[in-house]
Amino acid sequence: MKARTVLGAALGTVGGAVLGNRLLKRRAGDLENPLIGVERTYRWRGIETSYTVAGDPNDPDMLLLHGIYAGSSSHEFEPIVEQLAEDYHVYAVDLPGFGRSERPPLVYSATLYAEFVRDFAADVTDEPIVVASSLSGTFAVDAADETDFERLVLICPTDETGDERPWLRTLMRTPIVGTTLYNLLASKPSIRYFYDRDGYYDSDRIDADEVQYAWTSAHQPGARYATASFAAGTLDPDFDLATELAALETPTTLIWGRDAELVPLREGRDLAEAADLDLVVIDYATQLPHAEHPDKFVEYLSAELPRADLGGDE
Repeated sequence: MKARTVLGAALGTVGGAVLGNRLLKRRAGDLENPLIGVERTYRWRGIETSYTVAGDPNDPDMLLLHGIYAGSSSHEFEPIVEQLAEDYHVYAVDLPGFGRSERPPLVYSATLYAEFVRDFAADVTDEPIVVASSLSGTFAVDAADETDFERLVLICPTDETGDERPWLRTLMRTPIVGTTLYNLLASKPSIRYFYDRDGYYDSDRIDADEVQYAWTSAHQPGARYATASFAAGTLDPDFDLATELAALETPTTLIWGRDAELVPLREGRDLAEAADLDLVVIDYATQLPHAEHPDKFVEYLSAELPRADLGGDE
């Protein structure tokens, strides 16, 4: 009788998890394009990727690469795209596995993303200024070796998100347990916690629509695959960022939130010193200074990119 009771409880738990996962998927619905401009697609190795173009084609190209986390997408740059498009031909891309791009069940890696950035820039843009957030900064640095970038602007770049845990990636890719675990990681409270702890200095600046969009993005079909690689630490590059930056010929600027904790400012200072780079520090900001202080970010960016006049008051 006890064994039967335990088995019944286990089956009930599994059944509840399956039902809950299906309901979450159904509730998410379609993901709308949040950016101004024209949405286009770029087919890369059989993957349909989505990007938005805004601004005058005669202006310098600028490629925006969002960070990596559950629910991430080009929506990260929504606060600054319109301003940037006044002086740049802006390309805001959803990386494979995120946003409105396809999310096939690949084993995602840092090399895959670096190759995507390299190919996208070569095929779609013309010697762009690349603005990359967090871990995507390392993908851009890797791609810069063989790609003509006008300049790199790296926002709190990092080459280490923790120890590698391939078993976690395998677990999160399983149909029932993995999906349930992922749904906990990508819940609204979890996303809000990330923004509150690591994204924003002032939690009052966290928009409910931003959390909702990230949640919807995180619950598109196949969303857990790329995030599983990130959570497992297997998207970290196999090089030392400071060494790569020091050897890089592409002009590079670092931008940091003064109060960042996940990737603290001391790491930015160490990178700047090791590679002899300019470091711009934005006060009252953490990992997402461009989202929390868009006007100030664009103002500082314009100072580093003298070909454009993007000044503005926050």
